[in-house]
Amino acid sequence: MTTAIYSHAECQRHEMGDWHPEAPARLQAIEDQLIASRLSPLLTYCEAPLAALSDIARVHQPAMIARVRDNLPAPRQGGPATQQDYFALDTDTSLNPYSWQAALRAAGAAVAATEAVIAGEFSNAFCAIRPPGHHATPATSMGFCLFNNIAIAARHALDVCGLERVAIIDFDVHHGNGTEEAIRHDPRILMASFFQHPLYPYSGVHAPADTPANLVNVPVPAYSRGDAVRELVLQKWLPALHAHQPQMLFISAGFDAHREDELAQMGLVEADYAWMTAQLMQVADTYAKGRIVSCLEGGYNLSALARSVAAHVKTLASAA
Repeated sequence: MTTAIYSHAECQRHEMGDWHPEAPARLQAIEDQLIASRLSPLLTYCEAPLAALSDIARVHQPAMIARVRDNLPAPRQGGPATQQDYFALDTDTSLNPYSWQAALRAAGAAVAATEAVIAGEFSNAFCAIRPPGHHATPATSMGFCLFNNIAIAARHALDVCGLERVAIIDFDVHHGNGTEEAIRHDPRILMASFFQHPLYPYSGVHAPADTPANLVNVPVPAYSRGDAVRELVLQKWLPALHAHQPQMLFISAGFDAHREDELAQMGLVEADYAWMTAQLMQVADTYAKGRIVSCLEGGYNLSALARSVAAHVKTLASAA
């Protein structure tokens, strides 16, 4: 078996303005780096299907889905984009004429990868998709995110594919507030993450008495380096994962904790992402038949993003 890469050209048609860091160039940089890293013989490339609305509705409320679907600007012919070519969902999250299709492809990639990995078609999968998802709550698109791809995939694994326990691991530098809200108090899903604090979306820090049993979300200060993150993985994440014994792992793979990324102030490098991936693969091998689906979240320095994804995918492919 091989590692699958799920993506679609329509994921690059969504854009929110030339100024915006969550840009189509992110996917092109990843594709170029995977080719340059000579990983292609270890990978199988799959075209992401459109997600069914029923898949999205397992996580998101009907009014939220309708707000994305029903507010697409009309396509225009010729000339540079203007303010009228976008619909603002919040101050940093907008729709262009192609955003609905891109969002359906992103969620569809996560669902299709989940089904294929559970079926044994691939050892694991990485979804090179945008828009990202982990800030999207059941009721609100926000923080560059339209639909919560990773939560949609996890619920599909449980409610459609029949798994009993899964885990979501989020190593984006920003707290996955949307994912937390979607899975709070669901004992079938363990969520483990770290995130720089304080930093957007200024959430995820709870008093012990207010922390649901299925959350292991660890705030870390700015300028934390890889050694600090590795220690929290060993001391916080791994004991919780072993106790939960997930039958599948889902990774919200954000790479904006890299030391070269200017949207935060942390100090990770490619080797740290490879190390975390290897640790999670050991858990998956123990309890989940190696099953992992990873979905792209943040990462905005194009070179650092592409190199980090290549390290992550190379590690995943070592199981194939």
